[in-house]
Amino acid sequence: MSPITYLVRHPSAGLLFVQLLGVLLYPWMESTQFGRALFGTFGLLVLGLALRVVKRSPAETWLAVVLALVVLLLTLLDMLITSQPLEALIALLEAVFYFYATVCLIAYMNADLHASTDELYAAGATFTVLAWAFAHLFTFCQLLAPGSFTAAVDPEAARTWMELLFLSFTTLSGVGLGDIIPLTPVARSLVMIEEFAGVMYLALVVSRLIALTVAKR
Repeated sequence: MSPITYLVRHPSAGLLFVQLLGVLLYPWMESTQFGRALFGTFGLLVLGLALRVVKRSPAETWLAVVLALVVLLLTLLDMLITSQPLEALIALLEAVFYFYATVCLIAYMNADLHASTDELYAAGATFTVLAWAFAHLFTFCQLLAPGSFTAAVDPEAARTWMELLFLSFTTLSGVGLGDIIPLTPVARSLVMIEEFAGVMYLALVVSRLIALTVAKR
């Protein structure tokens, strides 16, 4: 089976691969204007792959499509008109889209009593999608209330996307190895909610898939 055929049969694997690839590429995209353009293009690719995975779930696909189209139009508008309120709106809508994609993926994994290969990939993809959702939510929080997050390096500066994504991954996984610290009450509340979501995801979703896999064997 060729890699392309494999990804067609297992779209969750493609989404997971692209998300992890983004973790490696994002640090190289933030420093230059061309890199930021690639960053936006890469984000649209992730949106498209997430939509493809959502279609396999029993949830309503049209809502995800509408959210993705609105995000796309606003992103194109933001390339022409730089506006902080517009960036905040885009970050909020992207967070809503990824949260909805997370719900759709969980519904897809819980639709039957069989843990397929694509559903196992979906477990990893869901984790990354949820991490992206909270990272966008952190971005929205920072744009509305500057100074919501600080860090050991250049503590007064606004945190970059990569820093907020790093905070999201360390919080969601429960590792807590971050030097990014929430300062405002709202920021701390968002971090606490993500900690709770990470624990519940592992306890309820991942453990169920493992149990189904073991039961099949």
